[in-house]
Amino acid sequence: MFWLLATLAYLLGSLSFAILLSRLTGTPDPRMSGSGNAGATNMLRLAGKKLAVLTLLGDLCKGLLPVLLAYQLDFSLQDQAWIGICAVVGHMYPAYFRFRGGKGVATAAGMLLGLYPPAALLAVAAWLLTFQLTRTSSLAALIATPLTLPLLAWQEPAALLPMSVLTALIVWRHRGNLRDLMAGRERHF
Repeated sequence: MFWLLATLAYLLGSLSFAILLSRLTGTPDPRMSGSGNAGATNMLRLAGKKLAVLTLLGDLCKGLLPVLLAYQLDFSLQDQAWIGICAVVGHMYPAYFRFRGGKGVATAAGMLLGLYPPAALLAVAAWLLTFQLTRTSSLAALIATPLTLPLLAWQEPAALLPMSVLTALIVWRHRGNLRDLMAGRERHF
């Protein structure tokens, strides 16, 4: 049953709301415009607040729903986390869109919300504060994601390994942003 739900989580994660919404509204494909990222931040740049919020909510839900389903099916917390990671990997490398997706931050936030809401709230607060101070979405994501690990590990030690993998995946997907941050050429809002 675990592998079936993990596969379904990946396939759900592969639904790219940024790409689907851009096709429905005739706005530029986010993978070909702006930062080239199929996520809410790039949708904000390309298509405005409404489509960015819809992208954010869709991406958040596809991380949340598989975790909630795993919880309802009485999976262990660690298995719930691995299933959530499958949704995040689907977002990053979507089967339906030639494996070119987003960076996984909103989907990871949905996953965290399902696993342990206080960690999700800490991540959102850290993201918002960092973004408010720097106006840099990538830096906010890079600070918020690993910041939640100690809280989650302390409260839910079984989630430490999957959350460490999640953090590594998000940092990996932001490696270009890290280079740009170090060189002082990262995009700001």
